[in-house]
Amino acid sequence: MRIGELARRAGVSTRALRYYEQQGLITARRAANGYREYSEADLRLVTEIRSLLTVGFTLEDARPFVACLRAGHESGASCPESVEVYRRKLAEIDGEIHTLLTRRAEVAAQLGAACPGCMFGPPPDRNEGES
Repeated sequence: MRIGELARRAGVSTRALRYYEQQGLITARRAANGYREYSEADLRLVTEIRSLLTVGFTLEDARPFVACLRAGHESGASCPESVEVYRRKLAEIDGEIHTLLTRRAEVAAQLGAACPGCMFGPPPDRNEGES
């Protein structure tokens, strides 16, 4: 398939595909006329990359998953290197959650000091009282 069809089927832009190629994540074969040509395997790679990017992974994080698929595994997550990326990412997210909870507690304490007796918690539902 040509680049436009791969882009359409994967839900990405042709520019993104060229960038993935430039980064060494996918490899296009060239037709006699110079057009890029891709296979179903390339579609699987791009789908894996996009799903990882969607949940906050970087292109660099995606490399072990791509390598795992290229090695013939059914899932890009079935190789030890991919599992390690998952572990690192979870640790990173846990750190971000800890930082946010600490910041929230500090802001809540400041609000409590500024407004003793004020109720605070989640914001009220904006749709309450509307018909």
